[in-house]
Amino acid sequence: MSNYIVSARKYRPDSFDSVVGQHTLTTTLKNAIAAGKLAHAYLFCGPRGVGKTTCARIFAKTINCLTPTPEGDACNTCESCTAFNEQRSYNIHELDAASNNSVEDIRQLIDQVRIPPQVGRYKVFIIDEVHMLSTAAFNAFLKTLEEPPAHAIFVLATTEKHKILPTILSRCQTYDFARMEVEDIVDHLRHVAAGEGYTYEDAALNVIARKADGGMRDALSIFDQAASFTGGNITYQKVIENLNVLDYDYYFQVTDLLLRRDIPAALLLLNEILSKGFEGNHFIGGLAAHFRDLLVSRDAITLPLLEVADSVRQRYSEQAARCTPKFIYAALKLCNRCDQDYRTSRNKRLTVELTLIEVAQLLDPDEPSSGRSPKKILKPLFQAAGATDAPAASRNNATAPRETAPAQRATNTATNSTPLPTTAATTAPHAPSARAPRHTISIHGGRTQQESKATPQAQRATETYGTRPYDQSNVLYAWNRYASTLSKEESALINRMRAAKPTILQGDIVEVVMDSLQALNFIQEHHDAIEQHMRRTLDNGNVTLLFRVREQTEAPRILTRRELFQQMLQKNEALRTLKEALKLELN
Repeated sequence: MSNYIVSARKYRPDSFDSVVGQHTLTTTLKNAIAAGKLAHAYLFCGPRGVGKTTCARIFAKTINCLTPTPEGDACNTCESCTAFNEQRSYNIHELDAASNNSVEDIRQLIDQVRIPPQVGRYKVFIIDEVHMLSTAAFNAFLKTLEEPPAHAIFVLATTEKHKILPTILSRCQTYDFARMEVEDIVDHLRHVAAGEGYTYEDAALNVIARKADGGMRDALSIFDQAASFTGGNITYQKVIENLNVLDYDYYFQVTDLLLRRDIPAALLLLNEILSKGFEGNHFIGGLAAHFRDLLVSRDAITLPLLEVADSVRQRYSEQAARCTPKFIYAALKLCNRCDQDYRTSRNKRLTVELTLIEVAQLLDPDEPSSGRSPKKILKPLFQAAGATDAPAASRNNATAPRETAPAQRATNTATNSTPLPTTAATTAPHAPSARAPRHTISIHGGRTQQESKATPQAQRATETYGTRPYDQSNVLYAWNRYASTLSKEESALINRMRAAKPTILQGDIVEVVMDSLQALNFIQEHHDAIEQHMRRTLDNGNVTLLFRVREQTEAPRILTRRELFQQMLQKNEALRTLKEALKLELN
């Protein structure tokens, strides 16, 4: 049996022109060699398997070639090139920094730098995975890297540029190697397959190229694996079976089912995919990539972004024509949300299934471009006694004009038992009134029905109030109490009420001064509900709220500490008694 050599080594490039996917960098290196403008230190950085070490070796061989070609490449016939090709050249030294990262290893390297080359002009030192050097080794290497002998050139290679000290970076010419395009990898795989005598399908090579994620070495390793599995006949079905890749045909089927809103069939297809051993996040990530490919297939300008085989492009184009951009945007957003929630979800399968259901509902005619079904309003299970006709009355009152509100408030027939804070102004006795039950139990699961803008007018029509006396503190209490009953969803109204301060203007008229016309218009929408609550809390049916905008010359005056203390004394009898007993004075 002959010695087998893997494709990554057998078909390794031996000239700049044979390097795949790095045309800009190889052209720069060839021009520098042709012009004789060589730096003493280079840094090749980029992802794994994109040609960093390969380019370093070609560079070292080319600058030591005794008879270079007119194009600037090595001749491969001179003594220096022959020694390099037979791996016996003393002008090229490779150091693996992953296992030789100590100060002592760098000192041995420095000792070798002093020895001039025997054949050729330069000694090239290639340090692979240079980011693995220790900090002490980097510091020991700094002086030699900055001022090496004229015959020494360093080529540092790394996959993690950010781990290299800035002092090292500043002494090197940096070349950033990019990931390889799918088409470049496929073209190279065709060349390898032709050299090995394999038969192949373009779709199969495309799957291998996409699986490699931009790395040629990974692509060639996967290619060798697929060739062994298929016996040299590399077909699409065999490749996805061997690599355990989810077939794009599944995504076409799922999308067709979602477009038809056939949720049961979509869930059954998901079950088939999961039963083959694929994880839910793998499926949802592939579905998001499929929607992305559908999006770029809709426009000829973005069509080059579609990295699939030519035989599959037509299927993408046909399915994309049946999808609106709005649907694809919303579906991508839902898939992205599912991918984020999947990691923290306890029921991961349910998370994926709910996403499929939401995507299917995006084309619901009753709820276009929405991932949710129409909102459903839940009605209370129980209603208060005597409120059998409340729904009809509520519908009639909902369409009544604003001017009829005073007449409705005058017909109330029940009172509230909300207690007032005990002050000097509220100690007058008054006869209790008959009260009708006002609370209802709702399947919303929230608090009992509050006195808010959502209170049905038909229910308020059954309430009446007394003429209980009140003062400014009672008004503030009733005002703040209404704000405290509001939910978090009504934060805008809460903030407006907290910014305003009701004041007794004259008799039973309570004036509220707003800072702007916008605030006035907003709170006027809640006028009836707030006024009804104030009457109920104060147990006085004559309370009338009056809203207006603050005048420019009416800026609120800031009270001094003495004025504020005097107001407190007027409102609080206990504070006044304490002041007189202790003979306190405010400085």
